[in-house]
Amino acid sequence: MRIVVLDAATGRVLYEKNADDRSLIASTTKIMTALVVCRRCNVLDRVKIPAEAVGIEGSSMYLREGEVLTVQELLYGLMLRSGNDAAAALAIHCGGTIEGFAELMNDKARELGLKDTHFVNPHGLDAPDHYSTARDLAVLAAYAMEDPIFAKTVGTKTVTVGERVLTNHNKLLWQMPGCEGIKTGYTKAAGRLLVSSASRN
Repeated sequence: MRIVVLDAATGRVLYEKNADDRSLIASTTKIMTALVVCRRCNVLDRVKIPAEAVGIEGSSMYLREGEVLTVQELLYGLMLRSGNDAAAALAIHCGGTIEGFAELMNDKARELGLKDTHFVNPHGLDAPDHYSTARDLAVLAAYAMEDPIFAKTVGTKTVTVGERVLTNHNKLLWQMPGCEGIKTGYTKAAGRLLVSSASRN
């Protein structure tokens, strides 16, 4: 088990266990995906869904080729429904290609000093050179929550996008007073992951 409890206001680590062990991170990858998109794109921009973003394995918001959604709607699909198709659509819109967007993710990781983090895709499907640590994810999450669009998105419980009703997979939003999000993750190889934020007083 890998754990970090971080005071986001001060950066002080309150508890840690195996905090610097590198591992697969599944859909907690989407924290960086969303952050890069929030910083580089206008959420009102309209995105025509490319063929490359349709039918990706794993969690999906069931995008259709050629349909048009806003960046914000795709962010909801990314962070609430954990749509791997939404991740690909946003990556291609923002970075030109999946590979180009992964470079933007790694640039941001370096900027934040995340020395044990590397990305090869925007969704977190298992890949040999795609990893992070509990500590790096905590630092990333604390930074990302300073972005108002990111914070609003991950703290949303349910939203309607066209005919889709998207419900947040993070059950702590309903169960824990003060919970603000952020992201669950799961693959068979990575196991179950949770990056979460809460404020009290």
